[in-house]
Amino acid sequence: MITITGLNRVECDVYHVPLCYSVLLQGVFVPSITSMPSSSNIAADRAAGSAEWGLLPGRESAQKKQPRGFQIRPLQVTWEMTKACEWKSGPARATVRAARETQAVSTAEAFHLVDEVSSMHVPLFTLTGGDPLLRPDLFPIIEFAAARSVRTSLTLLPTTMLEDSVIGELKACGLMRVGFWLHGSTAPLHDGCSGIPGSHRRTTEIIGKCHEEQLPVQINTILSRRNFHDLEPMLELLTRLDVALWNVIFLVPQDRNHADDMLDAVGHEHIFAKLYQASKRVHFQIKTAEAQHYQRYLLQQRARESRGKLTAEEVITCAPKGTSDGKGFVFIDHKGDVRPSRYLPLSAGNIMDHPLSELFCDSPLFVSLRDSSKLKGKCARCPVRNVCGGSRARAYAMTGDLFAAEPCCAYEP
Repeated sequence: MITITGLNRVECDVYHVPLCYSVLLQGVFVPSITSMPSSSNIAADRAAGSAEWGLLPGRESAQKKQPRGFQIRPLQVTWEMTKACEWKSGPARATVRAARETQAVSTAEAFHLVDEVSSMHVPLFTLTGGDPLLRPDLFPIIEFAAARSVRTSLTLLPTTMLEDSVIGELKACGLMRVGFWLHGSTAPLHDGCSGIPGSHRRTTEIIGKCHEEQLPVQINTILSRRNFHDLEPMLELLTRLDVALWNVIFLVPQDRNHADDMLDAVGHEHIFAKLYQASKRVHFQIKTAEAQHYQRYLLQQRARESRGKLTAEEVITCAPKGTSDGKGFVFIDHKGDVRPSRYLPLSAGNIMDHPLSELFCDSPLFVSLRDSSKLKGKCARCPVRNVCGGSRARAYAMTGDLFAAEPCCAYEP
């Protein structure tokens, strides 16, 4: 993810920069709970990720090859708590499925994950799903995170389980922010994209309850050909809803055969221009996901707006490395597999077999993604490759090559 409103590397979410740095400087001791029993003790035959990229059991860590420390810690860890959702299978079946999936990452292992996130001083820990409310240990996990000064965000769906009282309970547990999905400014557009009638109305209603509890709200939107024309109405709606953050996710298709809804390179540039202008006038923060080349657009704007005081080369030289797949973001799926992106189906290993810090710092997958010399095509010769690097998830989906050029970038180096 990158922040649209700033040109510096995103070290932290804007709502807790001081806290993160104070914790970093104080070196707070966080007690370990590694002795707690977990299902991993009896899962000796579990493979840690894919054979190509994962750290296989018994394989030596590559930690000596890279310096360990805060400079390569994740800036955000997102955990998919469950895949279950009553919208997909009905309340009864969803509850049974959630109970079964909870065993994949047990409560004890979830506590251990929080402990690792705390010890790594990760600025933001995001819980998502499926429907996280189907996990009976959701509230204890949030309380556990809050007790260890882990800033936690939770993405929810407006299912029947999301009653108004739940928002107050989440706030009391120490939740920092709650997120919802809105793919359109109107009910027909959003409900059409989500496939759930009434979800737009219920989402806007529950946001009002969040404001009553003084719980900041984040809105996530997957941008595609179906809703890109709705940008200005969305900005107006989010202004009225008084959200704290808008996370704009540029569509990554499952594969090239499902790419009809994906915006092309020209479309990306068009949206970049609109978001950049919007960021100057709205009161909420705007972020992008799977649009790493927006950082290149930002640098170009900075050079233009300097009125000759800065050249494009000077701006690029001074720019810090960007946050991309494998460079600051970690996604943990409902089975515990650690991936560089929610949209990149490659695993570095499993948190029940290896420490999260080891997988992020030392696994072949994450190490390779941090090496810009592996990029191919125009990304390989692009002067902004260390700042951008393109969406590796989109490149993989469209070509099957993890290091292929970003398919939706209009820039020609």
